[in-house]
Amino acid sequence: MRISRRTLAASAVAAALVTSTASCGLQGANQFIPAAEPGSIEVVPSLEDVEVIVAGKSFTEQLILTKMLAIALDVAGADVVDRSGIPSSVSARSSLVEGGSDVQFEYTGTAWLTYLGQTETIPDPQEQYEAVRDLDVENGLTWLPPSPMENAYAFAMGPGTAAELGITTTSQIAEVPVEDRTFCLEPEFRSRSDGFEPLLEAYDLPLGSPEGVPADQVGIYDLGVVYSETAAGSCSFGEVFTTDGRIAALDLTVLEDDRDFFPAYNAALVFHTETLDAHPELADVLQPISQALSNDVLIELNRRVDVDGEDPALVARDWLASEGFVTCEECEPVDVRS
Repeated sequence: MRISRRTLAASAVAAALVTSTASCGLQGANQFIPAAEPGSIEVVPSLEDVEVIVAGKSFTEQLILTKMLAIALDVAGADVVDRSGIPSSVSARSSLVEGGSDVQFEYTGTAWLTYLGQTETIPDPQEQYEAVRDLDVENGLTWLPPSPMENAYAFAMGPGTAAELGITTTSQIAEVPVEDRTFCLEPEFRSRSDGFEPLLEAYDLPLGSPEGVPADQVGIYDLGVVYSETAAGSCSFGEVFTTDGRIAALDLTVLEDDRDFFPAYNAALVFHTETLDAHPELADVLQPISQALSNDVLIELNRRVDVDGEDPALVARDWLASEGFVTCEECEPVDVRS
């Protein structure tokens, strides 16, 4: 048995001790909107003194995306209220539905399964978008066409585990000895309808079964710690986001979702419909940003925050300036690595 249950449990305790430290560096930046000047985004007179509340979740990619919205609308002349860093997907969603925020970046598959309660996954990005768009109208939300960027869930292995096991697909986990089916997860993925337990069922690896995945071989960690523990081999398989810059930095190997369990998770702008009806020019300001995003872009921007320790707000501004959306004398060029 390569990874003992005691080792996994001990790692989880250690992770709990560093959770607050791992996240505290981002807390003070939540309300910070760095200054920029117009580029292709110009001042929109009709947005002057119009309050627009932008919001997003608390993980790195969402912090960056929300800062893009805040900076762009600030340059356009709106009175921006920045509510970055909402601690859960459900809370972020509730703020939008209830009018506590006006616009967010959301992922089509998350909305389809988690918020709208659907059970059939839709792997095709356009079909998934159209299904979410049409169903969410009744909730008072308007979805704009999705970005090319897709941030899906996956399992990954550290370099030592990948060399030892030699597998490339999620279905091959069934070929791994039961005692080595150890997992590192963050709390939300453990409980989502598109999360851990339904995924195991789809791959015929029931949780709590001696023939599947024993429950005591699952460790719950802060998201950042999931990556480091997976890389270190504390667990065989760690939950990752496919646009996370730490995958390459830590030499993780991502397993293919070969049974298409996950839906398409393209990012898209979602508006509280009353806000967009009152100010349709908001879409003109923000949708070009959404369409310019790609997986390579977000991998690099996420890497700059999670690996290099840069501020999400400044990383967002640097990219907006590199693309000509805004201008900024002190911005650093963004080198997107293909």
